[in-house]
Amino acid sequence: MPIAKVHRISASAPNDVSGIEAAIADGCIDPAGIVAILGKTEGNGNVNDFTRGYATKSFEDLFARHGVKSPSIVMSGGTEGALSPHWTVFARTLVDAPATNALAIGAAHTPALLPEQLGRLAQVRLVAEGVRAAMADAQIEDPADVHFVQVKCPLLTAARIADAKARGQTTAIGDTLKSMGFSRGASALGVAVALGEIGLETLADTDICFSLDRYSGRASTSAGVELMGHEIVVLGMSRAWSGPLAIDHAVMADAIDTASVKAAYARLPAGRLAAVLAKAEPDPSGAVRGRRHTMLDDSDISGTRHARAFVGGVLAGLFGLTDLYVSGGAEHQGPPGGGPVAIIVDRD
Repeated sequence: MPIAKVHRISASAPNDVSGIEAAIADGCIDPAGIVAILGKTEGNGNVNDFTRGYATKSFEDLFARHGVKSPSIVMSGGTEGALSPHWTVFARTLVDAPATNALAIGAAHTPALLPEQLGRLAQVRLVAEGVRAAMADAQIEDPADVHFVQVKCPLLTAARIADAKARGQTTAIGDTLKSMGFSRGASALGVAVALGEIGLETLADTDICFSLDRYSGRASTSAGVELMGHEIVVLGMSRAWSGPLAIDHAVMADAIDTASVKAAYARLPAGRLAAVLAKAEPDPSGAVRGRRHTMLDDSDISGTRHARAFVGGVLAGLFGLTDLYVSGGAEHQGPPGGGPVAIIVDRD
C-alpha cells in the first residue's frame, strides 16, 4: 500500500537545497519517491519575484543530479514578518502494510495556458480537469475526502500580453500585478468546480475576482512568472493508503479566526505537527471585525505581504512554530478576508 511522508526542511537562501541533499544522503528521503515540494521563498511574492524561479531551478538541478524526474514544484514567494523560509517535501512509497485511512498525495500538470485564457472560464475548466487527475493519482474518489489543493498558476507579463494582441486576442486584464489575482481566482474556482463546491454552469468570466462570495474552502493558489501551465497537488484522506499521517482543514472566516483552526486541530488525533498550510489576504472591506485596517491603503508594500505577515503571526502563536506555508492572495479561496488552513499530524 502507498504511504505518505512529509518533511519540513529549513532554507538559508532560495537556492539552498543542502538540507534535502543531506536527508537524501542519510536515507531519510528517497528522491524518486518525492511527489511535490512546496516552498516558501524570501522574495516579494510579486511579478518580479525571481526567487521562485531560482528555487525551482535549484530543485530541478538537484533531481537531475540524482537521475530522477522532477516532481511538482510549487514556490510561494514572501516570508514577511517572522515566517521562516523552508521547503515542505511530500513523498510516497509502497509498504507491506494493510490499508487504513491515511494521508494521500496526488499531483498533476496541466498543458500550458494561452495568455488570453488566463483569468477566464478556460482556466477554470483546465484547472478542474487537473484537480480530477490529481485526485485519481492520489486514489481519492470522494471529493469530501480532499482537504487541501495547492495550485501553482501563471501570470501575465508585458510580453505575454503583447503575444495575445499580436494574434488578435485580448487578455482579461492588462495590469501584470493584477493578473496574479485573476489567475489565482480562476484557479481557485477550478478547484471549487472539481470538488463540487460550485457548478461550472453557474459561473461566467465576469464572476472571476468580482463575485467573491463564490469560493472554495480547500483551494490554495499561488501565481508565478516561472510557468504557463499549472502544478496541482491534492492532499486528502484515502482508505487505499496506509501510514501514520492524517490531515484536516478549517476555513478561517477572517484573519483572526483561530476558533475554526483550533476546532480542526482538535478533530485530528494526537501527534506531532507535520505541516500547516494556509492562505491569507487583506479583507477587501477594509476592516476586520469592524475595526479598520490599512493593508489596502499602503502604497509602499503590497497588501498580500501585510496579510502573509499578519496571518503568519496569528498561526505561529497558535502552533508555536514559524516554518508555516502561508501564501498571500486568497481570491475565491475561502470567504473574503479569510482563507483555508490545512493541518497535517503524525499520529506516531
